[in-house]
Amino acid sequence: MSTEAFVVAAVVVVAILIVAAWSLAMRQRSGQRRRSETLRERFGPEYDRTLAEKGDARSAESELTARQNRVSKLNIRPLAVEEAVEFDNEWQAVQMGFVDDPAVAVRDADALVGKVMDARGYPEGDFEQRFADVSVDHPAALDPYRTAHEIGLRHAQGQATTEDLRQVMVNDHALFSALVDEKPTAETAPVAEVPVVAAV
Repeated sequence: MSTEAFVVAAVVVVAILIVAAWSLAMRQRSGQRRRSETLRERFGPEYDRTLAEKGDARSAESELTARQNRVSKLNIRPLAVEEAVEFDNEWQAVQMGFVDDPAVAVRDADALVGKVMDARGYPEGDFEQRFADVSVDHPAALDPYRTAHEIGLRHAQGQATTEDLRQVMVNDHALFSALVDEKPTAETAPVAEVPVVAAV
């Protein structure tokens, strides 16, 4: 093979390798874009909050994917109709008690949300872990629930007004409704419905 033919062959091989590398990079970017869009669609505002907290998309998406993987291994189930009715009745009783004793009603509302989580199959854990688990299927209800939790912490320090406590009830109800009203689908993984927040 002449030097000229060898150079041409080498240039062709290098060109093929460059095109292959470019094609692979484009496929990876496209896959990453699809993954980002899927996570953004699924988690909504929680995606943006996690991104702000972590500082970069790779870390945020790794965190959200880890949440999905953890929850996919749990035995989360929708409530039976009878359970949902019983929990709704309990909520009504707690809500009615707000007029007489807002602090007790807020405490009972938070406990009732925890009770529903238990019944659905979410494992025991601290607030952050339970919050992360619930975020996979109910991201829309999380901002109100986070706000309710923060007000609850202020209330424990004597820094919350009655209006703050009323807001806790409304915000807790957003997650309560999302957890109680979720219906099973034909798939094994339930699909979250949009929560309805009722006035207290």
